[in-house]
Amino acid sequence: MNTLAFLESILTGQLLVSGLVIVLLVHVILGTVAYMIYLERKICAYVQDRIGPNRVGFDFGLPALSFLKGALGLGQPLADGLKLFLKEDYTPTRVDRLMFTLAPAIIIVPALMGFVVIPWGGVWDMPSFTLLGVAVEGGPVHVTGAAINVGVVYLLAIGSLGVYGVTLGGWASNNKYSFLGGLRATAQMISYEIPLGLSLMAVLLVVGSLVPERIVGFQAREGWLMLSQPLAGVLFFVSILAEANRAPFDNAEAEQELVGGYHTEYSSMRWAMYFLAEYAHMITSCAFFTLLFLGGYHLPLVPWLRPEDTSIAGALLKFGVFFGKVVGLICAMMVIRWTIPRLRYDQIMIMAWQVVIPLSLGVVVGTSVAVHLGWTGILPMLAMNGVVLALLLAAQPFLDKGVRTRALPNARIRLYGSRFSPMPGERVVTSPSDPTALEDRPYEGTARMI
Repeated sequence: MNTLAFLESILTGQLLVSGLVIVLLVHVILGTVAYMIYLERKICAYVQDRIGPNRVGFDFGLPALSFLKGALGLGQPLADGLKLFLKEDYTPTRVDRLMFTLAPAIIIVPALMGFVVIPWGGVWDMPSFTLLGVAVEGGPVHVTGAAINVGVVYLLAIGSLGVYGVTLGGWASNNKYSFLGGLRATAQMISYEIPLGLSLMAVLLVVGSLVPERIVGFQAREGWLMLSQPLAGVLFFVSILAEANRAPFDNAEAEQELVGGYHTEYSSMRWAMYFLAEYAHMITSCAFFTLLFLGGYHLPLVPWLRPEDTSIAGALLKFGVFFGKVVGLICAMMVIRWTIPRLRYDQIMIMAWQVVIPLSLGVVVGTSVAVHLGWTGILPMLAMNGVVLALLLAAQPFLDKGVRTRALPNARIRLYGSRFSPMPGERVVTSPSDPTALEDRPYEGTARMI
């Protein structure tokens, strides 16, 4: 077989489109990660009634580019990246140098692999053409990185690998705070993997397929699954927050308790890779949520966004809609971070095993019964969700039995010798005793008399 015949045998339209999608999306995601940091700082500033980054533009100190000065602070990610590149990459003594160096890479590689099975642009009817003398046959191709039949299973498998980088980084740092952060992340991820998988199972029971494109097609015909499976959607969203170590589930890096958690000993770009991986995981998990519950690229009453539309304009529009939904979910995650305080670690674990996991099990059982009886419409599924939630609320006192006696809520602990728990015979005085502090006008009063 000559070279031309060999190339014609392996060079297919799907291979070219998949390769192009992978190359483009890696760069799109890396650029999006950089500006997600800018977006988070802006959202944080808005929540806290501040301005946020607004000075660094793209003028680079050149008078000819003065019109790009400021530019709403859009040059801030570039400045942050340059700063991290130029900072000292410090390695503490007595660390496991190999694992300490590999851990950031181990966490970022899975974060940049999960997006390949997402059906970003649906199906495109590609025309036949010739590339470098090789005839490429046209036909329907999937605008995705890998059109595989077990795409959902692939996403689950890749997403669960992220914990290894966190655990290895915490262990290899030879720091007790980092080690505790790694242990917390491991226990939390194991716990919230269960409701995540069960919520996904409820979706697969209704759809009856593991193929991402068919999941989108089902929602285009029957309605978005967020409308018929709201409990599964909420549980899935809570689980991906915990999987990505996002607030209020960021106990693996709780500054008040663990200094910085698993990345305490990291600096420069190795430190930055952990945060790049966190934001990349957010993109992948929000794309997963969009695929399962928000109809993927589908929008009602828009003909170009139906699975049947296979034009190139439809594929580009589908990609824009899909990515827009992902960015919207990421903004919701950021608002949650800056509005809800961090939960205590034991409360997070108790919530997983006594609320989230039983509720997700009930959703799976209820969905199985409804699918068996043929009640797969929106109203029957909503009724099933209401019944499951009511049963869990009724059973909650029995699940909490024996737990509340250990004072797990945020109760005040009596500290002997404090003003709330004084020693016998001690008189607690909390008001100031200095005469200057008692004056309403200290300068005109006590200070003048002196």
